[in-house]
Amino acid sequence: MNNKQGNNKGTGARANSSRPSSNKPKPAMQKRAQGPKKVKTTTKVAEVATDKVEKKPNQAPKRPKVKDEIRLNKYIANSGACSRRDADIYIQSGNVKVNGIPVTEMGYMVKPGDVVNFDGATLIPEKKEYILLNKPKNFTTALDEGQEFRNVLELVKGSTTSKIGAVGRMDKNTTGLLLFTNDTDMIRKFALPNQKSSKIYQVSLDKNLKFEDLEKISKGLVLDGHRVYIEEVSYIENEAKSEIGLKLKSSNVKVVRAIFEHFKYDVLRIDRVAFAGLTKKNLPRGNWRMLTEQEIINLKNM
Repeated sequence: MNNKQGNNKGTGARANSSRPSSNKPKPAMQKRAQGPKKVKTTTKVAEVATDKVEKKPNQAPKRPKVKDEIRLNKYIANSGACSRRDADIYIQSGNVKVNGIPVTEMGYMVKPGDVVNFDGATLIPEKKEYILLNKPKNFTTALDEGQEFRNVLELVKGSTTSKIGAVGRMDKNTTGLLLFTNDTDMIRKFALPNQKSSKIYQVSLDKNLKFEDLEKISKGLVLDGHRVYIEEVSYIENEAKSEIGLKLKSSNVKVVRAIFEHFKYDVLRIDRVAFAGLTKKNLPRGNWRMLTEQEIINLKNM
């Protein structure tokens, strides 16, 4: 038994002695152990450096957004004092105070209950009003048509005490849906050429519209150097071929008239039957109604 154990020990010693690199694992392991330590040290330095970059001495801490708060310049514009752009000038010049403290910070948020003083006067923002009119003939949105044609504001005179304006323009011969509001942002939104809401018009022509012309209109056309895109154009069912339905995004009635005049047709009447999802349902000619909360939300989300 002792001899066998001795032989085994001897054999193991000879096997190990035959490998010249048998004494080098320890230094190699030490090098591998040192490697991660260097990486960790570098990582910590990087983390510290990152923290130093992120923490800017002049950076204001973020605060949670308060419900119903709005930008100061919009608050001023909503009060009717001036436009947002002009409000920014007043803010920068130090002529605006919130709760008695001058504010010159652009993008300052006004919370419910804040008292805003603009150039010496306390502001009270108007409630936003949205009124839909089914406009009759012989009323115009222009203010310089003389005594013969009255302004459309007469038709919605008793709807609100706020200073409202029409969204878009309508001449005396155009009838149909016309939106009024004191929301200057919405008026500006629907005046943009790239706004996305659709309008539907019923157009009466002096003669039947040729089918080939209807097809040309459906493909769109260029008017005064501007491309006009037509969503849909068709004859109105059970009506003469001179009665045409036209769907497009433009709220400019002059564009509707110009489309048919481009093909040598005289436009007798234009009636806007749908405006950005709003229709004439239960709204007789010459009458108006307030928009519902959901209709207002839909308009703002367009």
